[in-house]
Amino acid sequence: MSEHPIHLEPGVAPSEVVDHLRRWGYAIVTGVADDEQLDRLAAEAEPWIEASAAGRDSYDGQHTRRTGSLIARCPTARELVMHPLVVDTVRGFLDHVSAVQLHLTQIISIEPGETDQKLHRDQMAFDFYPFPADYHVQCNTIWALTDFTATNGATRIRPGTSGIDDDRAEEVPVIQAEMPRGSVLFYDGKVVHGGGANRSDEARRGVNLTYAVGWVRQEENQFLACRPEIARTLDDDLLRMMGYQQGAFALGYVGDQQDPLAALRGTDDKVRVVGEFAEANDAFRTFTADLDR
Repeated sequence: MSEHPIHLEPGVAPSEVVDHLRRWGYAIVTGVADDEQLDRLAAEAEPWIEASAAGRDSYDGQHTRRTGSLIARCPTARELVMHPLVVDTVRGFLDHVSAVQLHLTQIISIEPGETDQKLHRDQMAFDFYPFPADYHVQCNTIWALTDFTATNGATRIRPGTSGIDDDRAEEVPVIQAEMPRGSVLFYDGKVVHGGGANRSDEARRGVNLTYAVGWVRQEENQFLACRPEIARTLDDDLLRMMGYQQGAFALGYVGDQQDPLAALRGTDDKVRVVGEFAEANDAFRTFTADLDR
């Protein structure tokens, strides 16, 4: 096994990040966000973090605060959601589907005294559905809002466990995703991982922005987390990523086949199968033609 953790340099091609994800289930890219951007986000998030309650059990973390609704609450988080490296990596990794969508926005603040989180695979959120080993339903990120160290709770990962069962995964050594502030940890929905124990005297804060294929239900309901009056002020690309799009051919339209973005904007546009949905449309027409034979 390669030495871990491996850090990729700023300016890395999304295809290289995708390759690392496919091989190991994770990738760390350093120097993606600068201090000014992170300082803005930290200031926007601070009152919301302080108002967030700690977790209810050892899995959520009884010394861990989870603060969501970042699109509405923290304008700077929108920049991270749509960062070109992230968007291109997500789309490259999940290139087997027609559309991808934002799945979750959350600042995870692991505070002093927290213990190791139970290791898990994020795709269990889909009612423990047994997705095939070669079918990925998620591509996730954690941005380091503070340094991630072995003592303050850096994420623990079992590299290369995405395609193996739990018994074999138990044999893979755990590494910690230590990384400086401004780095991004990419990881898929199958890799075994979990938050680390915080044995320091300061909180470890990470911005967890996760993405999923367009046809599953989002973990965080973006339509309620971001009120329509705020959503209407956002640009179309971000809104589509939030879910104001078809998740696949014939999934997610409004009323009489109205495009969800048009419904939000109050226009009369009908669903149009263009771009990434053209192939799905062709497949559907072939299917219906076969039914008529």
